[in-house]
Order: sequence, then structure tokens, then C-alpha cells
Amino acid sequence: MIFDILTLLPEVCDLYCRTSIMGRARDKGLIEVRVTNIRDFATDKHRTVDDSPYGGGDGMVMMPGPLMAALESLPAEPKGRRIMLSPQGRPFDQDLAGELTREPRLTLICGRYEGLDQRALDLSGAEEISLGDFVLTGGELGALCLVDAVARLLPGVLGGKDSAQADSFMDGLLEHPHYTRPAVFQGLSVPEILLSGNHAAIERWRRNESLRHTLEKRPDLLPKVQLSQEDKEALARIKAELKNKA
Repeated sequence: MIFDILTLLPEVCDLYCRTSIMGRARDKGLIEVRVTNIRDFATDKHRTVDDSPYGGGDGMVMMPGPLMAALESLPAEPKGRRIMLSPQGRPFDQDLAGELTREPRLTLICGRYEGLDQRALDLSGAEEISLGDFVLTGGELGALCLVDAVARLLPGVLGGKDSAQADSFMDGLLEHPHYTRPAVFQGLSVPEILLSGNHAAIERWRRNESLRHTLEKRPDLLPKVQLSQEDKEALARIKAELKNKA
């Protein structure tokens, strides 16, 4: 899968995508990340990419010319989706990350300053995607979050073939807790079931703990989850336990 990132801070994006899991995925040829500096397409000697807004007001606005030139410099194939990271966009979540894995290529536009000239957004055909109801100083962090979330769902990117499938939100629930050595740390022990070797019991415990975490932390997710009869019975027991503790 190809990720094209258009930015005014290419070194930030390139560095992250060369480290850890993303770096290994690039080395294996599982993903390709191409970073384009929008400033390289400015036409004056000062490499200007922003100007004051028409109508007045604070801040500066990214000019449409350099961005459109940067987009036009990219290879035409393979086709894919163009995305502008924006607080006004469609909320990004695990379902959307999975949807984007079906694209051969994603072109991510990182805004700066007060935003992008609307004409560039219109001409680019980019859809707006938001990480949440907050504002950052630029789209780079959002683009890197999107690259990371999408890339880790691609086959071979994570070490275990089922690693991504166990993540929070993959089945609508939050993930169960994890433990590793030592078995006892500062008086706290690993749950005995995890040491039992009974894989069926361990999987049931993990499912129940996912239900517990979701109920305690994100109960709004539960109505959207398809629950088995066993899940419903476990959830009823967990609700009773929490009520008794209250």
C-alpha cells in the first residue's frame, strides 16, 4: 500500500515512518511512504506558501498554488483516495481504518496555519477526516496517526497474524488487560487463569474482561456490539458485581 504525505514538515513525517513497526513494514515492502514538501512548489524566491486571508482576520492561510502543484507532481497511478486532515471532517475510527486498507493508495494532505484555501480543497477532491473535536497546529500528527492505524491492519505488518484482530474496537469492545513477567510485581499477581494453560478458559476470561472494560470505560459502545448469549450472561454478572461494589 502506498501512502503519499504532502506537508510543510517532511522531516517529521519521514522520521516517524522510518522507525519501529512502520520502518520494518517499509523495509519489507509491505508499505511505501512517500513524503512531498509542499514548499518545494512555491514559485517565489522566499518559497512562500501562505498569505493573509481575504476579508481580514488573524493568522495566515495556505495558498492553493503550491499544494495543487505538489498534488499534480505525484504519479497518477495507482488511484486511491485523497484525504485532508481537518477537525471538520468525518471522525476517524477503527472501522474507517479498516475501510481504508482496501485502497491501493492514500494521499494525505497536512494543513498548517489557519487552514487551506477552500479552492484547493475543492479542486483536489480530498475528503476531510478528523481525529477528534480538537485543533492541532498542523495535520502532520493526524496523518501519522492515520498511517499507523491503517498500516498495522495490513497483512504481515504486525508480528502475529492475529495481533491486530485482538486490538480494542476490532470487535466493537475494548481490549482485555495484558500481563507478562514477573508473575508477582510489588505484591500484585497475574490472574491465575493466565497461568493455567487452559486456552479455552483463558479466551473466555479475556472476553469477559473485554466486556468489563467496555462497560466501565465506554458503555456507549455496547449497544453496537453483537453479543452471544454467553456474553450477555457474563455482562449481567459483571453489572451485578459492579453494583455490589458501589
